[in-house]
Amino acid sequence: MKRILTTFLSLLTIALCAQTGLKDYADFPIGSAISTWGYSRDTLSRDIHVREFNSVTANNQMKMQSIAREKGKYNFEPADQMLAFAEKYNQRLFGHALIWHSSTPNWLPELEGNATALDSFMKDYIHAYVGRYKGKVAGWDVVNEAMNTSGPGWRETLWYKTLGKEYVAKALRYAHEADPNAVLFVNDFNIERDTAKLHETLKMIKWLQDEKVPISGLGFQMHIRMDIPNETIEYALKKGAETGLQIHLSEVDIIFNTHDDNQGGGVQIYPDITPEMLEAQGKKYEDIVRIYKKVVPKSQQFGITFWGFSDRSTWINGFFRLKDWPTIYDSNMQPKPAYEGFKRALQSK
Repeated sequence: MKRILTTFLSLLTIALCAQTGLKDYADFPIGSAISTWGYSRDTLSRDIHVREFNSVTANNQMKMQSIAREKGKYNFEPADQMLAFAEKYNQRLFGHALIWHSSTPNWLPELEGNATALDSFMKDYIHAYVGRYKGKVAGWDVVNEAMNTSGPGWRETLWYKTLGKEYVAKALRYAHEADPNAVLFVNDFNIERDTAKLHETLKMIKWLQDEKVPISGLGFQMHIRMDIPNETIEYALKKGAETGLQIHLSEVDIIFNTHDDNQGGGVQIYPDITPEMLEAQGKKYEDIVRIYKKVVPKSQQFGITFWGFSDRSTWINGFFRLKDWPTIYDSNMQPKPAYEGFKRALQSK
């Protein structure tokens, strides 16, 4: 009986992977951020994910606050679960994120100001972590959100205040030492619409490249609003592609309302969704994919990843205290016009 059940589950897994989804219309990987813990309870979302996507990113469980929660000890079980999910469903695993100011464990601030200790920890952490998954994680957001929220300038994190901008170079070098074949990204938000921040990011990339630092990718988070002009987005992606790096649209969603980029900072402009708004959102999703395909050379198309694919579980509403509808599936787990628009663009030549 156990053998029969195992065989049935294996056949079911193969069948789920074989179903047609967005992944089958794309020339590059299509993914979503997930929690394997959440999927253990929400099997409907898991099954839709398996049908639609061939790439997966952990929304939280591969961040430092999960892996290095206790000083002097690494807990790789959360990342192991992500790897098991990716291998079971034949999906590319993307690592998010090694160094991010908002995912530092509670004990880490005691190292602020101690450059030797902080650098030593970062090197050990990245070597141990990336080395453990060498050849199994396709790419990493090595440094996430190094720039200011808006405009030019570096974000004043404990990493920057203790190690200067060299912390980014060090992190990339350590990651490359641990896995020379992994695609190594810097990842940030608003760079698709804030041209001052974009150019500061490009300046950082040029510095890294001039210093022969092994950077190989640029991630555009793409948490965008409906009112961001397509021309601005196209300009940003074109400038990003000119670096020669892999370009990843890494955390895509499209909101109707607005916010100030801070937790709880949502501004509720639209109290309800209308069919006309949904159709417009579908067109915006279509436009994003068409722009990506147009201005990013095929050899640099690392893929497009949604930061959650359903309005039922979007991070937007809880974080910004909004009621919004930013994803391609609605709260009843049905595909929206956004899904159809995204699909149309993938199918277009």
